[in-house]
Amino acid sequence: MITVTKHGILMLKTSLGFECEGVLNPAVIQEGSDIHLFYRAVGKGNYSSIGYAKLSDPLTIHERFDSPVLFPQGESESHGVEDPRIVKIDDLFYLTYTAYDGVNALGALATSPDLVQWTKLGTVMVPEVTYQEFSRLAGSKEPLNEKYQRYNGTGGMTEKQGKKILLWDKNVMFYPRKINGKFYFLHRIKPDIQLVCVDELQDLTPAFWQNYFLNFSANIVLSPKYPFGISYLGGGCPPIETPHGWLIIYHGVHDTVAGYVYSACAALFDLDHPVKEINRLSYPLFKPEETWELNGEVNNVCFPTGTVLQDDTLYIYYGAADEQIAVASVSLSELVKELLQSIPADEKRDIIHNVLSTP
Repeated sequence: MITVTKHGILMLKTSLGFECEGVLNPAVIQEGSDIHLFYRAVGKGNYSSIGYAKLSDPLTIHERFDSPVLFPQGESESHGVEDPRIVKIDDLFYLTYTAYDGVNALGALATSPDLVQWTKLGTVMVPEVTYQEFSRLAGSKEPLNEKYQRYNGTGGMTEKQGKKILLWDKNVMFYPRKINGKFYFLHRIKPDIQLVCVDELQDLTPAFWQNYFLNFSANIVLSPKYPFGISYLGGGCPPIETPHGWLIIYHGVHDTVAGYVYSACAALFDLDHPVKEINRLSYPLFKPEETWELNGEVNNVCFPTGTVLQDDTLYIYYGAADEQIAVASVSLSELVKELLQSIPADEKRDIIHNVLSTP
C-alpha cells in the first residue's frame, strides 16, 4: 500500500466577506519558483468566487489577495463560480470551473496569457441539454445505467425558479498538453467520468454533443467499481503525465448511513489513448480521517483538485470538509509503480513488464 503524508491545513477561511464561509478546492499551478493557488471562496448565502494566493514552497503561503480574482458575472454564474482547475497548454493558461445559477451547474472556461488578465468564455465546455434529451440520445443504442436517472433525473420537472432545468455537467479539466494534436479534457455527468477529444474548442457544437451522446458508452473512462467509490466518481486534479501513463487523481464517493464520504483515488491511463485504463488503485489513495476532514461545512470530505510536483514528491491540494484547504504528498514513482504492480495477473501485458524494467 502506498504511503501518503498528510501535511495538514494550508488555508483557512477569514472574516472577509467573500470567503467568510469557507475556502476549498483550489486550482494549482507552478510557474518558475512560484506556486499559484486559485481557490473557491464561499461567502454568505453559499455564493462562491475564486480567490488567489501565491506559495513560496508547496506548504507556505507567501501572498494572499483580500478580494477575488474571478467573481460571478452573468446569469449562468449568478449564484457563484466554483471548483477551479488549471493547466497551461502552449502559452495559454486554461482555468475551468463550475458556473452555478442556483439551479444548473455547468462547466465553464476562462483563459489567460499571464495568470492576471482573464477572459471568460462561458459554459462552452459542456452541452446545455435537459436530462430527457441526454437520456434519449445516450440510451438509444444500449440501456443507460440506471444511476444516470437516479442522479440526474428531474422527476418530470422542466423548470425551477423560472429557469429551465439542465443536465449537470461539471468537474471539467484539460490534459496539460495536446495529444496527437487534439485537445482532451475530462468532465463528469454522474455517476461516471467521461472524456472529450476535439481538434478545436469551437468544435463543441450541438451537433458534436449529439454524436457524442449517441456513442456515449465509448466516452466513459471511469465508472464506480470499488466500495469507496461505489456511489459515483468525479474529476479531481488535472491529469499528470508520467513515462508510464497519465496519472489521474479523482474522487470517489460512498453513500453511508452517516452521509456521503469523499475519498481521493488514483488511476493510470495510456499516454496515446487516454480512454484506455491501465489500472486503478483498489483502495483510496487517502480518505477522511483527520478532524479537519471529518467535520466541517460538509463532513467526511477529501476533494482533490490540484497538484505540484517537486523532484519525486507529488503534493496534492484538496478541499477538506468543504471548509478549508489541506495538502497531502506521495512519491510519484512509488504511486505509479504501485498502480503497475497491482494489475491482476490475468490482465498483465508484456508492455507492463517492459515499463517496470525501465530505469
